[in-house]
Amino acid sequence: MDLKEIQNLIKFVSNSGVAEVKLETGDIKITIRTTLEGNTPDITYLQQAPVQQIAPQPVAAPVAPVAPAPVVAEENSKYVTIKSPMIGTFYRKPAPDKPSFIEVGTTIGKGDVLCVVEAMKLFNEIEAEISGKIVKILVDDMSPVEFDQPLFLVDPS
Repeated sequence: MDLKEIQNLIKFVSNSGVAEVKLETGDIKITIRTTLEGNTPDITYLQQAPVQQIAPQPVAAPVAPVAPAPVVAEENSKYVTIKSPMIGTFYRKPAPDKPSFIEVGTTIGKGDVLCVVEAMKLFNEIEAEISGKIVKILVDDMSPVEFDQPLFLVDPS
């Protein structure tokens, strides 16, 4: 892990609102703690000699697409809010050179991919749980998002 990756991780943790993140890769251990006031990170960085493994480690299965449950924004509102099911980075496009999944005014159906949330280098497609029309996109592309943060407003009528 190089210095640039560590700096990006520190920025991500500071902006995400989490209190502590521990990362272990190979012979490197990093712990980043933030305070609630100002999110100033406290960083512990340890590099250890390689450790001999006794038994092979299981390989993690690929992550299936995660679909957030729609929640009504307000009781008096006719719009449904689609929220982030995880903490990560919000992407409106499948790749930088591709068009956005949806735009304001797009009619969506149940199961349509709305965006991607990247967490720990895994790109999770967020699918619509309802049909309707996108009224508002509440997050900028390539922005960090938190668990349960509103992403879209949908008119289900």
